[in-house]
Amino acid sequence: MKVQIIVDSTVDMPEHSRSACRVVPLTVHFGEESFIDGVTLNKQDFYRRLAEGGALPTTSQATPAAFQSVFDEVTRAGDSAVVITLASQFSGTYQSACIAAEDYENIYVVDSRTAAIGSGILAEYALRCAEQGMEAGALAALLEKKREDVRLFALLDTLEYLKRGGRISKTVAFAGGLLNIKPLITVEDGEVLVVGKARGAKQGMALLTEKLLSDGGINFDLPILLGYSGTDASNLEKYRADSREIWQGRGDTLPSTLLCSVIGTHTGPGVVAAACFKND
Repeated sequence: MKVQIIVDSTVDMPEHSRSACRVVPLTVHFGEESFIDGVTLNKQDFYRRLAEGGALPTTSQATPAAFQSVFDEVTRAGDSAVVITLASQFSGTYQSACIAAEDYENIYVVDSRTAAIGSGILAEYALRCAEQGMEAGALAALLEKKREDVRLFALLDTLEYLKRGGRISKTVAFAGGLLNIKPLITVEDGEVLVVGKARGAKQGMALLTEKLLSDGGINFDLPILLGYSGTDASNLEKYRADSREIWQGRGDTLPSTLLCSVIGTHTGPGVVAAACFKND
């Protein structure tokens, strides 16, 4: 019996890893228009629309029926599966997967408690374990332990989208813009936290590196993934160049991906993010 890995469309992974998973999409809404995430609206088009201004887009969770359709395919193939979703605090997608899984003995659902590339490296780790022959139930239990070691940090280029989303006041956003403040955020147990602020991009990228190296440092034996938002990856390339020494000679070859719509809506373009597992 093969163990298949199922993710929702907010789980950001390199294409070679994503193609090895089954993907259940969320829905993205721009005003009255609705799009199937990753199907009728790709990430590049999402950021082009986001840059046009207007009201911020919203997302709708994947439905139990959408998961059930995929679970039926897994069952017909005689396989089992582990489902990995973005944090249940961000979306009802995890609950939808759990509702659908109640009718299947061979489907296990894991709340990643993180998002985007944080969920992505957990899914990549799951793919490795499945390829090595780990049984689905044991794999799900292992992922619920390993998610505690996932570290995700994102350096924001602008405060504008946090202001538009009502997460900070106009006064704070204005003052931060004048001072060129770059906040660094993380996700812990499904909660977005600001863990630092820097004046300018150079100090911000140094702070991002500092946080990655703290609290156990980087486990180079497990998946590592960089991310960016918007239609321009120049900030990511600057970070690769500035932080090359910490990646043990692998800075130019580390995989990267465009961040999902759920993150992009609240952070805007120009974000640089990194996800890794900390050392035990």
